[in-house]
Amino acid sequence: MINIYTLTSPLHDKERIKSISDEFLGKVFPQGGFNFHESDFSTYGQDGLDLIFVRTGGAEGLFLQVVPELFKRGARHFLLLTSGGNNSLAASMEILSFLGKVGLSGEILHGSPEYIRGRIDTLRQIAEARKRLDGLRLGVLGAPSDWLIASDVDPEAIQEGLGISLVEVPMREVKDAIAKASPIQVPLPAEAIESASGPVKKAIPGAEQIYGGLLAVVKGRRLDGFTLRCFDLLGDVGNTGCLALAQFNADGIPAGCEGDIPALLSMTVAQVATGHTGFMANPSRINPETGEIVFAHCTIPLDIVDKVALDTHFESGIGIGIRGHYPEQDVTILKLSGDLSQAFVAEGRIVRNLSEPDLCRSQIVLQLDEPALAREYFLRKPIGNHHIIVPGRWKALLTELLPQGHHCCGGGHGHGGGGHHHGGGCCGGHHH
Repeated sequence: MINIYTLTSPLHDKERIKSISDEFLGKVFPQGGFNFHESDFSTYGQDGLDLIFVRTGGAEGLFLQVVPELFKRGARHFLLLTSGGNNSLAASMEILSFLGKVGLSGEILHGSPEYIRGRIDTLRQIAEARKRLDGLRLGVLGAPSDWLIASDVDPEAIQEGLGISLVEVPMREVKDAIAKASPIQVPLPAEAIESASGPVKKAIPGAEQIYGGLLAVVKGRRLDGFTLRCFDLLGDVGNTGCLALAQFNADGIPAGCEGDIPALLSMTVAQVATGHTGFMANPSRINPETGEIVFAHCTIPLDIVDKVALDTHFESGIGIGIRGHYPEQDVTILKLSGDLSQAFVAEGRIVRNLSEPDLCRSQIVLQLDEPALAREYFLRKPIGNHHIIVPGRWKALLTELLPQGHHCCGGGHGHGGGGHHHGGGCCGGHHH
């Protein structure tokens, strides 16, 4: 929902300004789709994306009158729509300068109708994504794996920056739930089951029992996503969580490996913002000259692959590992740090899949759009090892969605809109 509120100097002729405004809004919104509140700000901040239409010069004083009340309602970032006529741009610039002086922020929406419409659509997507993130409960099923020595988190920063709460679930509770659960069938292609080896076929019921147990934990704890200390299952349960995680992600529930919380946050943000599930994987080989990177992991969301084969888990050789074929396409790579102070966002393309015996089972070769990032980011200042690869080109959207104050590698600059979060700057390949 888009809400438009107006600021108009009383010195201007009301009918003439109304006529000009109606014509302008008709060009920006040819299909309608907005609520026009005139100068009544009583519903500002309640729902949807709020735009302040600065219709004339001399409206700065009117903004000063309304901004204290809007501030009380939580407004910290203001979107100023202007046609450019009747000195409206000049007034908007004065208002924006004032906001900067008092520690607030904003953006002037000005340009061609097509540009303004596109910008509003992006800001609407960001506002809707933030609303969906706010209040999510992400489970940490067992502590992070011992080798994730650089993947610590700041729960308060996560709560403040994204509105997400972390829920710690003891591994004992997880194992008990798995022991009590019945297998829940995962819809695998018949050919994947038929072509699997004997030991792998025998491991399928156990993997589906793990899925049933994890589903019970998710429902019982009211989780919107989770990360699992999955290697603990290898010895105690004798199987893997790879199949279960592949299905959870396909069902729209972000599910990560190894108790990696920053990776789970990245998966969740990517899925909420883009509507696509993300492949959580390790960079296995990097060509610093060409920007080509091999990513691999033993699980991959079943909804983003066009072929599936079943194998054992790579490191242990037991249970189920997923060998998924990720179609060649444009993708976005995302990784957030555990305190949200850093982020990596870049775009590239999957150029081929691999099937090598000495790597985790799902293997892709990704060509970065900016080859220098292979060296400048991945080999010099990476944010941990796991990264999230999501179909489509989403760098601009994801960069703006991230909380204010982060440092972002991958090129581009962005400032978000609406609500109390807004994007920080992005650096091109290094951290400031």
